[in-house]
Amino acid sequence: MPTVTQGFLDREIFSIVSRAARDMGVRAFVIGGYVRDCFLGRPNNDIDIVVEGSGMDLACAVGKITHSKVSLFKNFGTAMLKFQGDEIEFVGARKESYRRESRKPIVEDGTLEDDQLRRDFTINAMAFSLQADSFGELVDPFGGIKDLAAGIIRTPQDPDTTYSDDPLRMLRAIRFASKLSTDDHEFSIVPESIESMKRMKERMSILSKERIVEELNKMLVTKQPSKAFRLMDETGLLDYILPQLSLLKGVETIEGKGHKDNFSHTLEVLDNVAKMDMQEPRLWLRWAALLHDIGKPASKRFDKDSGWTFYGHDVIGAKMVPKIFKDLMMPQNEKLKYVQKLVRLHLRPISLVDEGVTDSAVRRLLFDAGDDIDDLMLLCNADITSKNQLKVARIRQNFELVKQKLIEVEQKDAIRNFKNPISGEYLMEVFGLSPCKEIGILKEYVKEAILEGEIGNNFEEADALMRKKAAGMGLTNLEGK
Repeated sequence: MPTVTQGFLDREIFSIVSRAARDMGVRAFVIGGYVRDCFLGRPNNDIDIVVEGSGMDLACAVGKITHSKVSLFKNFGTAMLKFQGDEIEFVGARKESYRRESRKPIVEDGTLEDDQLRRDFTINAMAFSLQADSFGELVDPFGGIKDLAAGIIRTPQDPDTTYSDDPLRMLRAIRFASKLSTDDHEFSIVPESIESMKRMKERMSILSKERIVEELNKMLVTKQPSKAFRLMDETGLLDYILPQLSLLKGVETIEGKGHKDNFSHTLEVLDNVAKMDMQEPRLWLRWAALLHDIGKPASKRFDKDSGWTFYGHDVIGAKMVPKIFKDLMMPQNEKLKYVQKLVRLHLRPISLVDEGVTDSAVRRLLFDAGDDIDDLMLLCNADITSKNQLKVARIRQNFELVKQKLIEVEQKDAIRNFKNPISGEYLMEVFGLSPCKEIGILKEYVKEAILEGEIGNNFEEADALMRKKAAGMGLTNLEGK
């Protein structure tokens, strides 16, 4: 059998594991994603070692040699240590069987062959030998290397068995098809697996929302996330995960007037964001792109004069975001608020193009968006889609005017993360007030005056205006205040 070592197994950790396994009288192999990525030329610092014996014992032996801390996970029979920038996980070779009502397997000790058979896909079942007499030998019983070359995602066993045993593998297949695809080498799921997913989609009900979202998040940060969502739609899995997104599909025509397919548009916007965001993928910005038009089905109306309208879909969509996050067991914190804000504001920059880029409108946009203004502008730029390239060019040209105006107004008025120069505490001190509605009225009056450009964003002008307004309300300041 041919061996491959240079560039693949020349890391020091592999020779250390090889010696430790020999001394213990067990066989050890590198398996899974690291082997796959070696052949794809992709960097990978996550290394899985499978042992025909105790993975925890081998990890402890390697930990002593490398002076590394070993983390033991006794419930799972696994161990992990870090060495020279790599994260190495050890597990004993095992075979698994499943009960239909659960995705948790019944685990027994097994051989390398048993362990490879239980793997999700052929491209993840390949292993490198770490035995001295066969170091670097590729163990590939299911033709994973051929599937890699052909760009094929295929299961080692019958796909119905694989997906029924652990339905999360359906999402993993879709994720790998998206993640591994490049401009030069497209990956696809074999037809028999696609058909199996359609049959097995109801098995999704046994999965926890957390595990589903973990896969969704990984799909969203790929180079072309639309591929994953189209596959989920094709297989029917999307209806189980994000039915609100499925409702965006389709084009309705009345009296010869139709609207665009909002599902396809959403995925185009998502891909546009991904193109602008590949240096450091921002997960929650991509969630905002995915959900930015989620309110359109509920707001869709037909008018015989103007055709199809989606008035208020930004507000409706923003109200839908918390329930979507809750249903998927996603964070209920500032990440939710960030996505909700971008969905709510995603029409504002474009509307400035149509209505006129006034200082006042720009100040209000800066006030509402705060530090998220740059992400909002990126999302809005990605949202400019049309088959009419002249229209796209015109809108983008006007959009650049909005961006320039944002810079000018921010430099002049410092509205981003606006803080009212007049505080409630100051008003109570000046007028001897307790908390009351008058304080709110005065603060709002000052804020509106600043946003409208009637006064500058500074204490002196704000204080003078506030005192004039207070006098008109019959408030008298304490002497000397």
